[in-house]
Amino acid sequence: MRRPSFWAFAYFVLLTIVMTYPLVFRMKEVIGGGGGDGTYFIWLVRWYQKALFELKISPFFNPYLNYPQGWNLASTDITPAMVALALPGGMLFGPTWGYNFAMFMSFVLSGWGMYLWIKDLTKDDLAGLVAGTIFAFIPFHMAHVIIGHLSLAGTQWFPFYFWGLYDLLKQEKFTWKPVLMAVISIGLIGLTSPYYVYMTILITVIFLLGFIIFKGYKGLRNIEFWKSILVFSLLSALVVGLAMLPYLNFNEQSGLASRSVEYVSEYSASPTDYVIPSIHQFLWGKWIDDHFSPEYWQESTLYIGLVTFALSIFAWVKRRELLHSEILSITTLVAFCAFVLSLGIDPHWLGRKIVSLPLVLQSIFHHTQMPEIYLPAYYLFRYLPFFSKMRVMMRFGLFTLIPFSLMAGLGAHMLLKKHPQNVRRWIAAGLLMLVFIDFYPGPLKGFASVVARPVDYWLGTQPNTGAVVQFPFNQESDQSQVYDTLVSQKPFIGGFFNANQPEQYKRIQTVMDDFPSLESATLIGQLDVAYVVVDSSQYPDYIKVDRDIQSYGLILLHISESEYVYGWP
Repeated sequence: MRRPSFWAFAYFVLLTIVMTYPLVFRMKEVIGGGGGDGTYFIWLVRWYQKALFELKISPFFNPYLNYPQGWNLASTDITPAMVALALPGGMLFGPTWGYNFAMFMSFVLSGWGMYLWIKDLTKDDLAGLVAGTIFAFIPFHMAHVIIGHLSLAGTQWFPFYFWGLYDLLKQEKFTWKPVLMAVISIGLIGLTSPYYVYMTILITVIFLLGFIIFKGYKGLRNIEFWKSILVFSLLSALVVGLAMLPYLNFNEQSGLASRSVEYVSEYSASPTDYVIPSIHQFLWGKWIDDHFSPEYWQESTLYIGLVTFALSIFAWVKRRELLHSEILSITTLVAFCAFVLSLGIDPHWLGRKIVSLPLVLQSIFHHTQMPEIYLPAYYLFRYLPFFSKMRVMMRFGLFTLIPFSLMAGLGAHMLLKKHPQNVRRWIAAGLLMLVFIDFYPGPLKGFASVVARPVDYWLGTQPNTGAVVQFPFNQESDQSQVYDTLVSQKPFIGGFFNANQPEQYKRIQTVMDDFPSLESATLIGQLDVAYVVVDSSQYPDYIKVDRDIQSYGLILLHISESEYVYGWP
């Protein structure tokens, strides 16, 4: 590895420590953001370890959750690529440490990848550092880390993918390097998030059209161009197909749930999301939260950044001086199309669907209500296969932020190149400081210790291999209950079910919601349940509930804090 690239990698390691401080000192104990979906992903790290090295079975199906039917994990995120980053450390220091390490490396590799791409385009290390810093720490990335979305935090493959894609399209003589870079990267994207790979395929079509439009049509007569496209397409179809195989098999067996238009509309981005800073920004984040209070902040945090936008504009002003000026036009087209797709089903403003016309338009049209307007994503939702399986259109916004990070790097290069080396360093340092101030969330707060309940430690000491059921039954699909199975070591009737609920769970839910009752007690016996755990704090008259439970033949085995455990005589 060349020395500048090594020091750039070290820079991103150091900056990640600062941006996520003080997590680096507590990686084995806690996660940021108060828990969130991180609880599920910590369990997932440990489950991969158990499935692969202890049980020697596929990690994509868990026979001990949704027991006795079992649970296909392709109904939610399986993110093998991110778990692969977490697994070695998880095996040495525990799944929480492994999870935190994977999150940590997503920052480092995202920044380093963008740095390397800009350096390849401009031969400018300092401009690469600016672009890498922007892309690594865009508030979108930080928001998904804070909320615990391990899969969506995996943005590190995108610079390598678009770098390889651009190079393979413009090569005049076929070489394998850019093709393999793009193929391996899109395979890793597929192994990170089904959302990301589906969106990447759509964006790739736009990127290709942009290349043909702005690079010129003469390349279409070049056989090497079509050879690169063909080889890339065939290999990409193979690796993406393999990455998506668990999801495709699940869709064939059970059917991935389609969302309703009304539901997806709630997750449509507003144009304002791109200009309003993150609620976690250390100076004005609280003011943003107090005045705008975004309902889905973890998804709507799409802030481009003042420095990013200014440098992108500067790159456009100076575009004729760039060696690869067409990349600006291509990425601008990509950014605009991704922006439009992120706006979702229908127009929103400040996080709310627009239902009334602005006052100035009311006087013109003599009408107060906003007419029904459908955006391009609506038609893709209606007619494009699998598009309706996605819930959050806002996530297309990432593909607006990637081009802006690139354009900002090119703008930084144009700004720096006209100055002597010693002045360039100071300008670059100033840009990096401004990006830091714009994006810095302050010391991370809201740490959560992901630990099992005392009752689960007691269950872990019991020899009976029968299953556990939790009441009230709505707690069955809580991800913390899934994590608790790491300690109880017992099969569990529930699981982390979202839109794609298993057949067994849907079939028994109505009866179990009525617990305690004769029907639910009978069903518990049929499901091979040995331990009935009841959270007494959720029942207003638990003395009566306890009496009813025991009247159906169950006996009290153990009490741990608010958890009562019952079993069969």
